Amino acid sequence: MASMQAHRRSFIRHPADIPLAIAVDGAHRRSAPRLKDVSEGGLACLSRRPLSVGAAVVLSIPLVQPPFRAAAVVVWCQRQGGAYEVGIRFADADDLFAARMVEQVCQIEHYRQQVRRDEGRLLDAEAAAREWIERHAASFPALGNGRTH
Repeated sequence: MASMQAHRRSFIRHPADIPLAIAVDGAHRRSAPRLKDVSEGGLACLSRRPLSVGAAVVLSIPLVQPPFRAAAVVVWCQRQGGAYEVGIRFADADDLFAARMVEQVCQIEHYRQQVRRDEGRLLDAEAAAREWIERHAASFPALGNGRTH
């Protein structure tokens, strides 16, 4: 239990509104899990349904084009209220780097939507990326330097 909590503390905070698709044995989940955190070894997500520890999965982030896809393994699953928090480890270190790039793109998209909602400004993807990088890139954790929560 202590190692699971230490594992969770290595995750960085992440907007929880980024949709995922998880295929277990080739079947996509209908529960629409949401990305919670990305760490050095994988990610955590919230799912309406539990996933079996040890299950091989294919993870997709459809928000970006082409969608990010990676093979992974479920390493823990714990009930949290009416949902499940699921820890997923990437099978390949290169997928981790790609996931970090996708995470940054998702952060920028989240920022673009927030600016539209809060300030009424419509930014195209390029303008949002420039602003986000200028305002937030320095605080975006590098691999190996994840913030705790």
